[in-house]
Amino acid sequence: MAQKKYGDDEIITLEFDNGDSFECGIIGVFECEGKDYIALEALDGTDDVYLYGYRENADDFDLLDIEDEQTFNKVAAEFESLMDEPL
Repeated sequence: MAQKKYGDDEIITLEFDNGDSFECGIIGVFECEGKDYIALEALDGTDDVYLYGYRENADDFDLLDIEDEQTFNKVAAEFESLMDEPL
């Protein structure tokens, strides 16, 4: 994962095992059931949003796959709830 900064917007490049990669903007980090998650918006012209577990380390952060479908559904519901809140 590569991370760049453009103005106030943070952009990261997701790199997959099959060699594919694409850039995403960081929507934000949020908590669900005591754990941190991150929402990323694809910058490829689609409206795709990707949700990952989030863990800070000394110099950067790690993205963690959400492998359990039930957990993913809870995280997605929490994200949607946060997006529906008025600013």
